[in-house]
Amino acid sequence: MRRRSPRRLLGLLAASTVALTLFSSAPTAAADPAPAPVARTAGATAQTLATSTPVVFVHGYTGNASNWVTAMSVFRASGWSSSNLFAYEYNSYGNNVTNAQGLAAFVNNVKARTGAGKVAIVNHSMGGLVSQYYLKVLGGNTSVSHLASIAGANHGTTYAGACLIYTTCQQMYPGSSFIAQITAGDETPGDTRYATWYSACDGIILPYTSTRLDGAVNNNVPCQTHIGYLTDTVVLGAIARFVAS
Repeated sequence: MRRRSPRRLLGLLAASTVALTLFSSAPTAAADPAPAPVARTAGATAQTLATSTPVVFVHGYTGNASNWVTAMSVFRASGWSSSNLFAYEYNSYGNNVTNAQGLAAFVNNVKARTGAGKVAIVNHSMGGLVSQYYLKVLGGNTSVSHLASIAGANHGTTYAGACLIYTTCQQMYPGSSFIAQITAGDETPGDTRYATWYSACDGIILPYTSTRLDGAVNNNVPCQTHIGYLTDTVVLGAIARFVAS
């Protein structure tokens, strides 16, 4: 048998190593993202998440249930059952009062199906307006344990000036009577725990600080785009831990 030179053996070994690295790092189709790390304290084991609370996801303007594919994957990886994860869909071009009333009915249905006394709500963009109207004006805070607002248009956005032909965009514009109603007085009513995530890199919520709610835990994300949040497993993992707290 012909012996291979050391140089040739080293070349084959290097090629094999490169190939292995490429295939092991390539993304796998339809694979769930790894669960976000859970905070640890010195000498302690990982925190156990309380994941029995049903979660209702509320999309933004022109969104739909598919916006929450990654979020639901992160929540499942954090311990939630698929049977406790729900996505509410509404008419982006209608009226956010009607949309909030629909959310109220949706939450009641989720509670009836799961037997839970309360749900958690995770919203994005204009979903913040729908959620805030439900919790504050319709008294929904008694049915909501946690509210997480991701780039919520909670105090409006001047970007809505591009679609003012629709009632929802008129309501989403800063200074509207709709926003005045949900921001007057206590912005975080009841025993619900509130948190927001916002970023200067948002680009759609203008000003970007519009998402912040008085009385909430407001998390300033160093740099994330408005749509980028929907696939940001780090932020979504933090939200899952918040909801489980």
